[in-house]
Amino acid sequence: MSGALVMVNAASVGIASIVFHLSNRLLIYRFDMETRHLRHFLAVVDHGSISAASAWLGIAQPALSQSLARMEKELGLRLFERSRAGASPTPAARAILEDIRVSVARIDAAALRAQAIAQGRAGQLTVGLVSSALFETLPRALRALRREAPDVRVVLKEMSNVEQAEALHNGDIDIGLMHTPVAVGGRMRERLLARDRLLAAVPDDFETDANGCVGLAQIAQAGLVMFPQSHLPVLYAGIMDTIRKAGLDARVEQEANRTLTVLACVAGGCGVALLPTWIRALKFSGVKFCDVRDGAALPSFDLSAIWPARTQPGLADIFANLDLAPL
Repeated sequence: MSGALVMVNAASVGIASIVFHLSNRLLIYRFDMETRHLRHFLAVVDHGSISAASAWLGIAQPALSQSLARMEKELGLRLFERSRAGASPTPAARAILEDIRVSVARIDAAALRAQAIAQGRAGQLTVGLVSSALFETLPRALRALRREAPDVRVVLKEMSNVEQAEALHNGDIDIGLMHTPVAVGGRMRERLLARDRLLAAVPDDFETDANGCVGLAQIAQAGLVMFPQSHLPVLYAGIMDTIRKAGLDARVEQEANRTLTVLACVAGGCGVALLPTWIRALKFSGVKFCDVRDGAALPSFDLSAIWPARTQPGLADIFANLDLAPL
């Protein structure tokens, strides 16, 4: 006996096609049968008699005997030697026993996986994310998802707001972790994940007060390093308006589309950046982080999950509504 190959016929639930290769007889037996017949076969082998197997299966003995007879007819060989002591597998039955056991286990696993996918508990989820999501939100989300739906495969793509908006519209990502507010084409759902205040990222030699703080006047004089206006238009406008309302000249010295690039520009003396407080988790040579003592009017830095609104909830809905309590 060289082995068995199981093939699930998706059009007929509960039907398996199994090919047995009996190399010693130079014959190949092909049969289509309901998986219940295979389970009946395994039950008799495991329990040692038709009566014990029928009791365990919860079916009548005649029904079990008919099931075994059909299987023997399909294979063209005898599977059990029956005696008053019970039913013992024939050499042919023992030869295919482990193949059938493995085949049934695979069929069961396939069915469970199909059910999990249908219920939104398995499959692949493609997540777009801005760099701000990497430090707190994403680790919490991944840990929560592993608890909630451990069979989900997550594909992560670090992207800007603009790139994510386009990817969501085109269906290239399933959900985006983005700075909001933001315009995305199509019908979308949104959940606010984090709201952070802004602090100043300044060069190491930048002058601060006794409390290590800086003021808006100092920031205006140094000039700003900013994300492009097209990427975060509301945040951009909010920062500029706050500085102007303080009677100061709002001037952008340098634009950069990634957080690390912004910090590199600050370290290089290009200006001062206003970034969310999570940035303190980074140690960037040549940069220090300071509170803005008169920055209460600065806009907040919001991070939200945005995903397509669908009639039937899917993996994106599960991901967006995870409990993101601190680890």
